[in-house]
Amino acid sequence: MLARIGGKTRKKIGFASAASAAGLLLALQAIPAARAQVTLDVAKITCGQYTGHKITNSQNIAIWLSGYHHGKRGDPTLDTQRLLADAKKLRDYCFKNSQTPVMEAVEKLFETDR
Repeated sequence: MLARIGGKTRKKIGFASAASAAGLLLALQAIPAARAQVTLDVAKITCGQYTGHKITNSQNIAIWLSGYHHGKRGDPTLDTQRLLADAKKLRDYCFKNSQTPVMEAVEKLFETDR
């Protein structure tokens, strides 16, 4: 009688393990598809979205913007202190001008600086 109960217990544990493994496999397959669909058109991001972290962390966007504009000028350098100061300047401007596209704000604030 104990062997029979033990056999049922093993079957239940084996089935639960197999079901868990199958569920995990399905979940892992969905992750790359979800990540692949996340793209941003930075030209459409407003200052309000930038400062409100509605799209992503504003630091991520500031880093991208810095690289984009440095690349346009053919400047491969990164001044981390200036990046922080510029991000603060952009954030301050965007708090006052929430409807302005962030790309337009960057051009207004920094194109004459460089």
